Amino acid sequence: MHRRLLIGLAIALAIIIAACQGPPPTQIILVVTATPEKDNTNPTPTQETADIQAATEEPTTSPTETRTPPPTATSDGLATPTITQIQVAEQVFEHGRMFWLQPTDQVWVMVITAEGKGTWQVYTNTFKEGDPESDPDLVPPTGLEQPKRGFGKLWRDNPDIREALGWAVTPEFGYVTRYEYHPGAQPTAPGYHILFSLYNEGFRFNEADSTWQLS
Repeated sequence: MHRRLLIGLAIALAIIIAACQGPPPTQIILVVTATPEKDNTNPTPTQETADIQAATEEPTTSPTETRTPPPTATSDGLATPTITQIQVAEQVFEHGRMFWLQPTDQVWVMVITAEGKGTWQVYTNTFKEGDPESDPDLVPPTGLEQPKRGFGKLWRDNPDIREALGWAVTPEFGYVTRYEYHPGAQPTAPGYHILFSLYNEGFRFNEADSTWQLS
């Protein structure tokens, strides 16, 4: 009898203790796996990445040929103007300017003959990497500069150009600008070009008589 009471008391205590402690905790097992490494063997960049990369890349020192889109024809057979953006370099001289056009690798020489107009000549850029960039024996007056690289080579090799332009009054600077070509009324007729300077001056270059004027 005494034994049965002890067993019953033990069972009752066990039930009370269990009720006070609540249910046993539930075990939660977290499995952490390593993030798989990207396969960079042949990465495929997104368009956004490509655009950012293109915008931050430095231009190469050697010009790369790019072709200006050819003029299209209207329904009546007349050619329409070509309007695009191109990379240029510009330098201002005492009596004119030089422009380098990246798509054609040409140097355009503008000589001022009157206010807002003058003569225009086109030359192939012959400067190559490794050529002398300037002539130390040619010392400009105070406040003026000797042109360098492609502009300088053309300026030094052509006394007539050097005499007509004088010394440079600014360094050479490059930028991207608006370019237009307006063809003539007939397929073989001369047209004209419009090029905008860094300060948004529009210059019109006439093929018919090799002149330029403010547009």
